[in-house]
Amino acid sequence: MIKVEVVYAAVDRQVLLTVAVPAGTTVRAALQKSGISLEFPELDLADCPVGIFAKQILDPDSRAVQAEDRIEIYRPLLADPKEVRRLRAAKAAEAKARNQ
Repeated sequence: MIKVEVVYAAVDRQVLLTVAVPAGTTVRAALQKSGISLEFPELDLADCPVGIFAKQILDPDSRAVQAEDRIEIYRPLLADPKEVRRLRAAKAAEAKARNQ
């Protein structure tokens, strides 16, 4: 048995669970074994994007976990980061023009 962590950060709270799984367990199987869906029933563990230590795993159904891995469940972005930066830059330029 090896230990891995499963983490999820919702808007209002964060949960970190430690789970022991047999060596060779896939990322998706470890997620299901963790019981995180009891904490967050809105999560679709069969299709949610996941990563290990901030590196997205493209095929969690075949990638085996290793001891001490931290499996992260990602939620969708609320805003496109590029668009937010563009709006912030435009606002700063407008403020600078008003102050001159």
